[in-house]
Amino acid sequence: MTIERNEPSRAADERTMLDGWLEYHRATLAAKCEGLTDEQLRTKSVPPSELSLLGLVRHMADVERGWYRRVLAGEDAPPIHYTDDDLDGDFRTGPADTWEQAYATWQEEIAAARRHAADFALDDLAKGKHRHRGDEPFNLRWIHTHMIEEYARHNGHADLLREAIDGSTGD
Repeated sequence: MTIERNEPSRAADERTMLDGWLEYHRATLAAKCEGLTDEQLRTKSVPPSELSLLGLVRHMADVERGWYRRVLAGEDAPPIHYTDDDLDGDFRTGPADTWEQAYATWQEEIAAARRHAADFALDDLAKGKHRHRGDEPFNLRWIHTHMIEEYARHNGHADLLREAIDGSTGD
């Protein structure tokens, strides 16, 4: 599978620009994982860190679910990979965790996020709340902007992880 990344138009309206940059960063994380084995994807950065490319994908599946299903749409959607007792469970991977499973779950959450976001204008307030961020409501603009920031930060981690695994660098 070859991942295509398309930079958004430089003259797009705000919604198209935000949607475009979010898609660009989603594709960037997938590209950083492309062509690696499950074992390579589970490779941890440096002790004591649990950070791995596979862990980042699992984390982003939970982040997509949290912001678009729970907060934006107000769904009762429990976490996928972490629990209240293990808040970093999404980052913890073991031999049974595979790219195929993690990628499929992540793509399902992205598809759900796209469906929910399509039902909202940028200024529309979310139906749910974030349990750790107070009572002030979020609008879709804030959620999209936060997700772009979240992906951009973790794509920086992915750059370093990928380079350590096989020397691959790039955008």
